[in-house]
Amino acid sequence: MTTTILDYQLAVETTDVPSEEQVALWLNKAITRSNPAEVTVRVVDSDEIQALNREYREKDYATNVLSFPFEPFAADIPEALAAQMVATEQNENSDNLEEAITESVDFLGDIVICAEVVAKEAAAQKKPLQHHWAHMIVHGTLHLLGYDHINEQDAEEMEALEVKILDELGIDDPYQDQE
Repeated sequence: MTTTILDYQLAVETTDVPSEEQVALWLNKAITRSNPAEVTVRVVDSDEIQALNREYREKDYATNVLSFPFEPFAADIPEALAAQMVATEQNENSDNLEEAITESVDFLGDIVICAEVVAKEAAAQKKPLQHHWAHMIVHGTLHLLGYDHINEQDAEEMEALEVKILDELGIDDPYQDQE
């Protein structure tokens, strides 16, 4: 299991949020890399997430979770990796290049979650609040790892992985009642 370095930021005053230990457990289940990973999880109010959603996605409403994957600057890439990148480009094998970059970077990015929206969704969907929090952490983490749900095939792949991870945590399929 991956060891996650978690920067857990609570920017809201509520007791209905998971503990740092719970968040770290959920992150570790979703992250399958062998090297340690660092993630910031920030729990915010609806005003903050709406502002972020508006700025970064051009959608003016409070959403449940936003993910901001870390993108290293070229100057941050170690010299040995840079040499491997050049060799890889010459061999036109981009899979190795992507793998080398992914394995060399341990900071995955930031996950921002709105406590109010998560609580409202859990109540509306009649799901235990902590189960919905786990789902949002897993969902946000998979976005940091490059998964997305823009098209149907990608959505099916991401949702299947979410369901598998949540099942390992003893949590029911979050999509079972949405079909």
